[in-house]
Amino acid sequence: MQDERLSDEALVLKAKRGDTGAFDLLIERHYKRIYKLAFQMLGNSEDAADATQETFVKAFEQLRHFRGASSFSTWLHRIAVNTCKDMMRRNRSIPFSQLQPENEHTDFDPATLVEPNPDEILAKRERAEMVWKALQQLSDEARQILVLCDMQGFSYAEVASILNLPEGTVKSRLHRARNAFKEVWKSLTREQIMPSERPKGGDENEMQGSH
Repeated sequence: MQDERLSDEALVLKAKRGDTGAFDLLIERHYKRIYKLAFQMLGNSEDAADATQETFVKAFEQLRHFRGASSFSTWLHRIAVNTCKDMMRRNRSIPFSQLQPENEHTDFDPATLVEPNPDEILAKRERAEMVWKALQQLSDEARQILVLCDMQGFSYAEVASILNLPEGTVKSRLHRARNAFKEVWKSLTREQIMPSERPKGGDENEMQGSH
């Protein structure tokens, strides 16, 4: 119980001395956020779980090299991002499988104890799937910067540390990534609005009838 109140830095020092319980606490403390990052980058729960497990295995193996130049959280997220990038290179085709990680419930509002309209749930799921389709059409670089800044909520300085980039580069990449996302989003929206099939000869007949 006392260890649970220790800072990450204190737990890291204990883990370096061989206290596996201290590292277990670090896993417990950071698991959800690392899993969410992996899910948002990879798009399905199975790969996200594998990436999360691999991240903590790497962190444990590399812990002796952690010098505290950045926070443990930043260092851990850097490992997670690189792990996800490796997985994306191994598996280029990643289907969207669900709206949120399995332990996050979006179909029930505990604050009001009222179930939302099923149409609203469907609309949210469809929108989330479109967001994922749009992200899939971006470069890995653009996707990771959008996930870290706009979905994970990291500051420019934090993202710069995670990706080992100058802060100005983070800002410029984010600007380009947002513009790229907007263009893809417009294209997907147009595809959704336009009918999948036009009546055969409909336009031609109308044009012929107008002469």
